[in-house]
Amino acid sequence: MFVTGRLSVAVGIGVIPLVLTGLAGFPPYAVFGIWVALCAALVALDVLLAPSPRRVAVSRRVPTRARIGEPVPVSVALHNLGTRTLHAELRDAWQPTAGAPADRPRLIVPQGERRRVDIPLLPRRRGELSSEFVVIRSRGPLGLAGRQAVHRVRGALRVLPAFTSRKHLPSRLARLRELDGNTSIQVRGQGTEFDSLREYVRGDDVRSIDWRATARAGTTMLRTWRPERDRHVVIIIDTGRTAAARVGDGTRLDASLEAALLLSALASRAGDHVHLLMYDRVVRARVTGVDGAGLLPAITDAMAPVHATLVDTDWHGAFAAVRTLTTRPSLIVVLTAQDAAESARGFLGAFPDASRATSILVGSVTDDGIALLAQQRGSREEVYLAAAAERTLRDAENVADAIRRAGGEAIAADPESLPPRIADRYLELKAAGRL
Repeated sequence: MFVTGRLSVAVGIGVIPLVLTGLAGFPPYAVFGIWVALCAALVALDVLLAPSPRRVAVSRRVPTRARIGEPVPVSVALHNLGTRTLHAELRDAWQPTAGAPADRPRLIVPQGERRRVDIPLLPRRRGELSSEFVVIRSRGPLGLAGRQAVHRVRGALRVLPAFTSRKHLPSRLARLRELDGNTSIQVRGQGTEFDSLREYVRGDDVRSIDWRATARAGTTMLRTWRPERDRHVVIIIDTGRTAAARVGDGTRLDASLEAALLLSALASRAGDHVHLLMYDRVVRARVTGVDGAGLLPAITDAMAPVHATLVDTDWHGAFAAVRTLTTRPSLIVVLTAQDAAESARGFLGAFPDASRATSILVGSVTDDGIALLAQQRGSREEVYLAAAAERTLRDAENVADAIRRAGGEAIAADPESLPPRIADRYLELKAAGRL
């Protein structure tokens, strides 16, 4: 049972007979009591006349997956199994982060008919969203009260990362096609493969001329090269406490996911094998052995429910888990936030030995606001903040130098610039024959 706002209006109207009967000499408390009893009787009558909300069959239409920030079409259908027309008010119990509208839709469902109501969602957080039940309120003919019932009809939605960095993919794929044998590679390093022969055109590198083929064909022939395929790219995403820090509109983990998605899409198109590992003290997500068109859906699906945990990452365990993915990684990309010497000791102590066959990139998300603070000197407070900002920048540079001395390569950028910079470095390694 529930009551509506009309009941308070009806009780308030009782002031009028109360005043009139008071002027006539009747006891005001008795008059008010009679009026309240009359309203209670009308409420009871309204509840009895309201159609039963339990005699309704409820069904849902919910997509299984959607991306964060994109509208999601969700609908609920009501089938009136009763003998009277149902005047219903509906509440779908989604979490606040699902972005469901605040208003509760109303609909009229005649006897034996079905009505469907749309409930658009706009999810604001990755992970699993669910609605365990639907509440239906059936109003009586007077509109003072009615009945309500809870229908246990579950709806579940997995919200995937936004992948806003996909806008950088077409330009990187164009560069990849240039490397992939469509034009001659100017720098030939170890690991490039012979692709085909074509006629020489002005501007080509004369070092790529095949003189034997030129003698046979009677015209200048050029060798074209392409980067090797079937290389292994391992992406490690740090989900420890440093990944929970907010940078811009999101967290460092969100920026790491964007960089991993862009690199995975690019490496998959290049014919390489991509392995994903999300780790803090245990494996939070793992994708391996998936190639082709199924790679990106598998990675986004694995990323969706993972959030940063407030623990220090066990880097010895993380790099040990890499060896369970592949025994011959060609490129290891570590997406973390190592900007303080004290907290980076465990990371640097577990840093794997780089070799000629394996390159290691360490991508870190930086906050542009720190660089701006370091430039301000207008007041005493700004001077102290600038000193702290300069120390933070110096510590980050010291950690980057330590990574370089260990044989790795440090790439630090803001959340918008980090994904394309890592993708560009991947293409540079391909072009140089190091991958």
